[in-house]
Amino acid sequence: MSNRQVKLLPICHKEADNLNILLVCGGAANVGLAGSLAAFDLTREGKARMCCITPIGVNMEPYVDIAKRARKLIVINGCQNQCASKVLEQAGVKPDHVIVVSEIIKKIPTFDVSEEDVQLVKRKIEEALED
Repeated sequence: MSNRQVKLLPICHKEADNLNILLVCGGAANVGLAGSLAAFDLTREGKARMCCITPIGVNMEPYVDIAKRARKLIVINGCQNQCASKVLEQAGVKPDHVIVVSEIIKKIPTFDVSEEDVQLVKRKIEEALED
């Protein structure tokens, strides 16, 4: 067993009103991964809280409620399909900001993502957080 100290994240459904919530489509290419990695970083840094989008897609009310109650809701789509945005639209939730990673970095069929690409996406999300 490891002695590593674990940092617990804020509980989405308990603290949504006070959280900037990030909902990410992880996709199956570099753009989805870059969006997810950027969201992980911002969550670890305490600037936002990445929460689950899949339960919103199946209309699980506690998760739809999190999205509706978020202090600021940012949806991060990997590509032009904008699946994450469509999930929210079907649930009747309007995000404060929509980010499409393939408009920031070129989409290629790989999971090889540079730190530079992740940082570009992260900066775009940070701009939305500051808006």
